[in-house]
Amino acid sequence: MHIHILGVCGTFMGGLAQIAKQLGHKVTGSDANVYPPMSDQLEAAGIELIEGFDPAQLDSKPDLVVIGNAMSRGNPCVERILNENIPYTSGPQWLGDHLLRDKWVLAVSGTHGKTTTSSMLAWVLEFAGFKPGYLIGGVPQNFGVSARVGESDFFVIEADEYDSAFFDKRSKFVHYHANTLLINNIEFDHADIFRDLEAIKTQFHHAVRTVPSNGMVISQAMEENVQDVLARGCWSDRNTLSIDGQDADWQAVLVNPDGSAFDVSFEGKTVARVEWSLLGMHNVSNALGVFAAARSIGILPEVVADALGNFKNVKRRLEVKGQVAGVTVYDDFAHHPTAIRLTLEGVRSRVGEQPIIAVLEPRSNTMKMGVHNDLLEASVKSADRSYWYQADTLDYQLADYLGDAPHNIVVTDLNELIMQVCAAAKPGTHIVCMSNGSFGGIHQKLLDQLATLQSRN
Repeated sequence: MHIHILGVCGTFMGGLAQIAKQLGHKVTGSDANVYPPMSDQLEAAGIELIEGFDPAQLDSKPDLVVIGNAMSRGNPCVERILNENIPYTSGPQWLGDHLLRDKWVLAVSGTHGKTTTSSMLAWVLEFAGFKPGYLIGGVPQNFGVSARVGESDFFVIEADEYDSAFFDKRSKFVHYHANTLLINNIEFDHADIFRDLEAIKTQFHHAVRTVPSNGMVISQAMEENVQDVLARGCWSDRNTLSIDGQDADWQAVLVNPDGSAFDVSFEGKTVARVEWSLLGMHNVSNALGVFAAARSIGILPEVVADALGNFKNVKRRLEVKGQVAGVTVYDDFAHHPTAIRLTLEGVRSRVGEQPIIAVLEPRSNTMKMGVHNDLLEASVKSADRSYWYQADTLDYQLADYLGDAPHNIVVTDLNELIMQVCAAAKPGTHIVCMSNGSFGGIHQKLLDQLATLQSRN
């Protein structure tokens, strides 16, 4: 079958393309911008890429077009597909129908932590010899590619609550029919498609409804929004998680305050100790969910602990981009105030009193709409200084929401931002760049400027 994919360079659609290719289909794809790292993965997989959406790309008469959720009415390819009755579907629907139906699906959902947790879980299954399939919205460094079919009956998927396509406004994860469903947390996000938090909860409730009675739903014991969803109905076995001493099936007790070592107990009995390279309470919480999910398919806790000790975090999750003159530059994907706060708290717990400079680009649709403006100032409390990039795409002034100007600096020019950050950095400083985009290549530009300043001294 010839499958053509619109919006192929997104992390989900690019992963789907690789899976379709591995299943033996002829796969082509197009996107407005054909860009790495996904374009590199696709080209390595032998997938033909087309730049733009000229409808002539459909002259090859594909058997099926898979339409990404970034596509909308008015797109030239979409209009030709509808006018000529070319068969089409959404990415989540195709994946559910053609691959996941015959798998035990381990789905990782929630507002925060999906990519990291699903990468952990896929690695644990790999380490245990299961050779799982997976599709993850990032590049897990233990594997090097974002998706594969695998060689077993198990499939790990990052289960996103975003909508499936312009013609299917259900959340992606509704199509996956998870057997093991991990819900990390639920907060208001994606304000471009959800009217409020209750609308998001309803989609999670729909996902819970698809879990079979012999499956498992895993959740944080103290996540009020998650528990509210489960109170609407849950027909599967449940496991709860806690890292704060609250009663739960799975509990974590910190050995090191920064979360780099912790003990895990199940039903009151200590079953493993984790010593790993990650830090922060949010990652301890992510790992605890992995223990529960792995046990749902028979993987022993000691095997999970060994695997996590060898886990390499996914790219763009507090990824060290380089160090110059004692200044370390990080790249982090955090773009929601809660994720920003947790990431910076994790850095603070690791570096102690060393200076932290946060550099932020409010770029997600929700942040552009100003939905979380009242949370911005509190999100960066763990940093000594924060620089905020006021892009033209923002319809409000960041300075109106950031309080103490000496510690929260708003800059409208990217080059000026780089100059100011580098001037403020001294040996021992940790510069954490946070955006869900490329941020204009700021990471390397910071390193280059730091090197220039060092050569002058």
